[in-house]
Amino acid sequence: MSRRFQVLLIAFSLALTGFFIVWYKVGVLGIPFLPHEKRSVYKIGAEISFEGKNKPVLVSMALPEPQEGIQILSEDMASSGFGYAEAQTETGKRAEWSKRKVTGPQILYYSIEVLIESGKYSPKLPIVSFEQETETLSDLPDTLRNTAKILLDDVRFRSADTHSFAAQLIHDFNEKEPSQTVKILLAQAGESKLDIITRLLRYRKILVRKIHGLYLENERRNIALTPMLEVYDGNKWQLYDLKKGKVTLDKNFFIWQQGGDSLIDVTGAKKSHMRFSLNERQVPVQYLVDKQELLKKAAVLDFSLFSLPVSEQNAYKHILLVPFGALVVVLLRVLGGLRTSGTFMPVLIALAFMETTLVAGLIMFILIVAMGLIIRSYLSNLNLLLVARISAVMIVVILIMSFMSILSFKLGIKEVLTVTFFPMIILAWTIERMSILWEEEGAKEVFIQGGGSLIVAVFAYFVMSYPLVSHIAFNFPELLLVVLALTIMLGRYSGYRVSELIRFRSMAD
Repeated sequence: MSRRFQVLLIAFSLALTGFFIVWYKVGVLGIPFLPHEKRSVYKIGAEISFEGKNKPVLVSMALPEPQEGIQILSEDMASSGFGYAEAQTETGKRAEWSKRKVTGPQILYYSIEVLIESGKYSPKLPIVSFEQETETLSDLPDTLRNTAKILLDDVRFRSADTHSFAAQLIHDFNEKEPSQTVKILLAQAGESKLDIITRLLRYRKILVRKIHGLYLENERRNIALTPMLEVYDGNKWQLYDLKKGKVTLDKNFFIWQQGGDSLIDVTGAKKSHMRFSLNERQVPVQYLVDKQELLKKAAVLDFSLFSLPVSEQNAYKHILLVPFGALVVVLLRVLGGLRTSGTFMPVLIALAFMETTLVAGLIMFILIVAMGLIIRSYLSNLNLLLVARISAVMIVVILIMSFMSILSFKLGIKEVLTVTFFPMIILAWTIERMSILWEEEGAKEVFIQGGGSLIVAVFAYFVMSYPLVSHIAFNFPELLLVVLALTIMLGRYSGYRVSELIRFRSMAD
């Protein structure tokens, strides 16, 4: 079997496999191939980390209840070696992880997918029944208890009903220059602002419960739940933001916990911490209808990027664009004949352009490389060793980037602040390579390879930032098999390049 036939067979097999999986996901499972769908599904990931003390561990976490306007599509958890169960308590549903003996750092994952239902409606809080205990403030010192009563009497004088009383109390705790009574309570009560306000309202026989939730937005990582209060006046519940005062429930606000004593309880461990991540993706209506059964009957979805934690999914959204940029490099170098400084440095530059915007990125890249070449030309006169010289260039690049960020901030040019997205090591190596090339081949070759790198980076930027490419790269990563097949096929090309046809066109004439 000849090598050419092997290449053709491998490329054909890869492309056929990639296209078949895409057809199955689009035609059978109903996953959208185009990115302009109108329905958004949000995946909320909760990550619980703690450190075991060689003891039995029990982790209990509050779970969200159904609420009007937001539909919970599915839930999933990852807890290697831990037992998992869901318990219905008086304060709501809770997830419980348990293990007989736990030692060292541990991480538990829990995620749900939710859909904001379309149509005009007035979002309402889910109803959770509870009995409120009478608050007497008896555990506070006499002086602190008297301070709380003085504040409550003053708020009552400035309010007309239950809701205005709650709004005025929250306003007093949010003032830039709070009153002396508020300062004393915050400093000496030993509780958070949310807990203090809750206790004061309950002392006045006002029904109140704590709310913790998330605003559904795309690609948010390492965030905490937003605390709010819910107050009942005998007729209706009203939601209060601790920063804004009385608010109307936003349809994008998903309530994770309503009422209850705690969000998470960890027994038998230390250093417990909980954080959330959010990720949005577009799905078709038919996919939403069959969502509950898809993961059971389709292993291709169960073994996909969707099964990863949300924070890792956000990282792969950028990583999966690199092969498409690499394909652009192969096309322009193998078929076009462009010369670049480094093989895949243009792809890294294109990734930086996606964060800085194209025009600002080009200007910053040219300025940094130009200043770096000037510094490098001076360092070459000092006869430094290669490692020390490159390290010195890297340090200079960092200093230049820092100076540009500070200067742009002072001048109000926000675009330059994104200069930190440029890969520092790549910039240092680029300056070093161009300096050596300048000494060996001359300035002309430096401009040819430097210009070629920027041209390839610009083409790669347009391809990688195209919405269709970013959509299919994450939702259909099997298309990378097709990209691999094209790359292998191009690797066997040995014909004329476009630059050579232009260079020798006079011979053709």
